[in-house]
Amino acid sequence: MADSNGTIGDASFIHQQIFKMDMDAATSTETAVAVLTSLFFCFVNCVMLFALKSKRIFQETPCYILFGHMLMNDSVLLLVTTIMYTVALCFLPIPKSICTLLVFISHCTFRNAPLTLALMSLERYIAICFPLRHCNIATPKRTGIAIGIIWFLSSINFVTDIIFVLALDPGYLASVIFCTLEKLFLFKWQLDKYQAFDVLYFVSVAVIIIFTYISIMITARSVSSDKDSAKKALKTVLLHLIQLGLCLTSFLYTIIERTLYMMTGSNSSLFIILRYLNYLIVLILPRCLSPLIYGMRDEAVWPLFKYLFCYRSGKVRPTVNVH
Repeated sequence: MADSNGTIGDASFIHQQIFKMDMDAATSTETAVAVLTSLFFCFVNCVMLFALKSKRIFQETPCYILFGHMLMNDSVLLLVTTIMYTVALCFLPIPKSICTLLVFISHCTFRNAPLTLALMSLERYIAICFPLRHCNIATPKRTGIAIGIIWFLSSINFVTDIIFVLALDPGYLASVIFCTLEKLFLFKWQLDKYQAFDVLYFVSVAVIIIFTYISIMITARSVSSDKDSAKKALKTVLLHLIQLGLCLTSFLYTIIERTLYMMTGSNSSLFIILRYLNYLIVLILPRCLSPLIYGMRDEAVWPLFKYLFCYRSGKVRPTVNVH
C-alpha cells in the first residue's frame, strides 16, 4: 500500500488487474472471440487504408489524411491491446522494458483518438466557415504537422514520467513484472497526474467539437448557396461528437473494472465474466466502429473499399468523387 511518502508498495493503491484463471473451453472461446474481433477489424482498417492509399486524391485531401491516421491509430491500438490482454490473461510476466513500450504505444494511440476527432472537426469548420481560405489553411503539409503535434501531446505525459523514474532508478527497466499501467508508477501522484491529463484532453476536445458544430450550424442557416455541404458537415461533426462519447466510455474502462471488482471480488466467476464484457464492449468495440461510422457514409471511399474487400471481384465498380 502507499507509504507515507506516497510511494507504491506491493499492494497497489488501486485495484491491480487480476487475470489468472483456468483456461477452460469457455475461457478459450471468450479469448478467441476477443482476439479474432480485434484482428478482423484490423484487417478491415488495413483494407480501407489501402483504399485511401490507392488514389492520389485521397493522399492530398486533409479530411482523408486525418481519416487514414484515425484508421492507422485504431489498428495499432487494437493490436497492442490484444497483445496486452493475451499476455495478462496468461498471467505471463514480461520484462518491464517491453511492458513500458506496450503501455507507451497503447497510451499514445488511446489519446490520439479524441485529439484526431478534434482536428477533423476543425478541418470541417474551416471548410464550411472559411471556404475561400480552406485550401490555404488546410494543406497536406499542415495536416501532417498537426498529426505530429497530436502525437507529441499524447506522449509527453508518459515520456516525462518515464524520464523521471529512470532518473531516480537507472535500473528501473531491468526487472520482470506482470504488465499493467499501475506497475509502471512509483508514486501515487503520477496516477493522479495521468487522470488529470485525461480529463483535460477530453474536456478540450469536447469544447472544440461543440464549438465547431455550433459554428457550422450558424453558417448553414445564414448561407443559402451551399446548404447541402453545410448540412453534410453538420452530420460529420455530429458523428465526431458521437465518436467522442464512445471514446469517453473507453476512458471509463478502469473505473468500471475497479467498481466490478469491489462489487464481486477478484475470485468471483461473475467478476471474470463482467470483466471480459467490459473489455470487449467498452474498450474494443468503440475502436472497431471508425470504418463503419466514417467509411460507409463516404461516397468516394466506400465503393472502393467494397471493391478491394471483395478481392477485386469486379462485382463492385469503384468511383472516386471527392468534394
